[in-house]
Amino acid sequence: MLSPSPLSPSLQSLAQAMSGTFSNERQAIDSPAWFVNLRLWQCPTPLFAEDSITLFLEQANHLKLDQAYRQRLLRLSEDQDSLVGQYYQFKDFGAWRGCGQAPERLTSLSLADVDPLPGCRVAIRPGGSFSGGQSGYKAELVPGGKCEFEYDGKMRQVLVGFEISQSGSELKTFDKGIDPETGKGLWGALMGPYEFIRL
Repeated sequence: MLSPSPLSPSLQSLAQAMSGTFSNERQAIDSPAWFVNLRLWQCPTPLFAEDSITLFLEQANHLKLDQAYRQRLLRLSEDQDSLVGQYYQFKDFGAWRGCGQAPERLTSLSLADVDPLPGCRVAIRPGGSFSGGQSGYKAELVPGGKCEFEYDGKMRQVLVGFEISQSGSELKTFDKGIDPETGKGLWGALMGPYEFIRL
């Protein structure tokens, strides 16, 4: 007899909605000056399976699917009955490039390959606005959170957040790079969220 899963139905539902391949092609066609046509992969991994569901995330320009970037992990778990997400970065980004299209490679992923990103933790609550009046989830940095990391010898700051419909058919990402000194937006969702549809 199988033992019951330690993961709550709400956590499993969230992870199921978020897992998949997404595209913002419609948005890119409507607003080409502001939004690049992207492919986004969110794939389950074996890490932290004892109490969490951890997704591998990466994206690519749809014209350059072999040049994926922004490889990272999002660990979904519960903290005192509230859903939370913690982001991790890879010690060697290049070693995991392309796993969105070849998720079987993620079976060899281990804790030695990643580092948690201090301050990059989101609170996930019911919310968001979606077509047809669907319900969903909304993720925002926890109060006082400041998502910073070093990349190419420079300190980078990112405002992270997302909204996902209950069915997983719609995903909005609010990730935006910020100049730590001026607070000015540098890249990402400068003109509103990226609006993805599940493929």
